[in-house]
Amino acid sequence: MSKIGRLLINVPAGVSCKLNESELFVEGPKGKLSLVINSNISLNIEPTSIEVKRNSDIKEIKALHGLFRVLVNNMVVGVSKGYEKVLEVIGTGFKSAVSGDKLTLNVGFAHPVIFDIPKGITVKVDDTGKISVSGIDKHLVGQFASNIRRVRPPEPYKGKGIKYIDEVIKRKAGKSAKK
Repeated sequence: MSKIGRLLINVPAGVSCKLNESELFVEGPKGKLSLVINSNISLNIEPTSIEVKRNSDIKEIKALHGLFRVLVNNMVVGVSKGYEKVLEVIGTGFKSAVSGDKLTLNVGFAHPVIFDIPKGITVKVDDTGKISVSGIDKHLVGQFASNIRRVRPPEPYKGKGIKYIDEVIKRKAGKSAKK
């Protein structure tokens, strides 16, 4: 049995799960998500827990067992608590702003970089240069935060750029003057 796949998924109060043929619907206080389940994976849905089982011991299906357990757990956590990634914009003159459904980054290029904010994601920018990306879909939140960071990754000499709030940047020593 898979170490991850055999764990039960706890369903908190206020979250409902329904399996319609091969599609799982999870609804909670923050919203609702759906996922198409592979035909080799079966779900045993109880009022307070979900158990993920596999129908075969083939290597590929063993891998799917743990994968679908994690995907279902991410859905349950997303509709009950939600996910958030916080990025920090560091650099002289570097700015970020949200207007409507667009995120504008001024990070040292000749032009501003503009992102369309996807549906299901909320983006907040504060005065200290922090960008907060939140939503109920873990994959969508992580991918959008990664796309923002990719515009100007932090450089190792001065640390300028866009980084995650908990990211540690290894700084390098610059050139030293000759004696």
